Amino acid sequence: MRLVVALGGNALLERGERPDARIQESHVREAIRAVAPLYRDHEIVLTHGNGPQVGLLAAQSASDASLSQPYPFDVLDAQTQGMIGYWLVQALDNALASRAVVGVLCRTEVDPDDPAFTDPTKFVGAVYDEATAHALAAANGWAVRRDGTAWRRVVPSPEPRVIVELPIIERLLDAGVVVVCAGGGGIPVVRGPHGHHGVEAVVDKDLTAAVLAEALRADALLLLSDVDAVELDYATPEARPLRHTTVAQLRAHSFAPGSMGPKVEAACRFVSATHGRAMIGRLGDAPALLAGEAGTVIDT
Repeated sequence: MRLVVALGGNALLERGERPDARIQESHVREAIRAVAPLYRDHEIVLTHGNGPQVGLLAAQSASDASLSQPYPFDVLDAQTQGMIGYWLVQALDNALASRAVVGVLCRTEVDPDDPAFTDPTKFVGAVYDEATAHALAAANGWAVRRDGTAWRRVVPSPEPRVIVELPIIERLLDAGVVVVCAGGGGIPVVRGPHGHHGVEAVVDKDLTAAVLAEALRADALLLLSDVDAVELDYATPEARPLRHTTVAQLRAHSFAPGSMGPKVEAACRFVSATHGRAMIGRLGDAPALLAGEAGTVIDT
């Protein structure tokens, strides 16, 4: 089968961990050990999140006195694609020895009139208590929102429309190359009269993964993170996991917009558009998830 596998940003850097390179590289190696068995029997396109990482780079850029202004988010998205993509490519190259592996820096075209630009919702960076978050927002011109029991910075997250480098990805796959691409949702760009130019946003990586999976005619979409499964009544005494479900059943419920919501939406979009299968679950359960023995499996 052809699979698109999306690694969540929290699968590469757990909440509360120091964002040191060695810690993230260790998680990347663990991630590749978890998904490597899938490469024996399937054609896989790997993508990844970047929420914690792009927020870290944004904070560093904002505090750098040598800059006249911070780097824009399209540039920071490109930096995280390169950084995380490098770690993933190196780990894959070591794990798959005889296979050619490449990372493709990808741009994702968005609508310049997307309402998301005036309603930021994408969580990036570290978690804070409420007082600290509001103080940082006032000092830096940020927008912040509650994320569970903590607070985080939010930035615009427009809908992904087209992955600009898709024809190159298809050619690489046809040549038998293992591809890592569209990390962090891709670098957000809009098309103008003189070509593409970057915009200040972070595209949701799960929604981009769904666009990628549909465009590549994938058989299945795996959304891997640090959660066991989609849960109804999450974080309450009545919480219960969904194991096998349908798009209609999922659409009848609401899920947190900053965490499970985008994964459920991405899964529903892919399944509705292709009649393929989507799975949501824990990174370490990847083979069992594909076999329908773990996580949440979504069908039409």
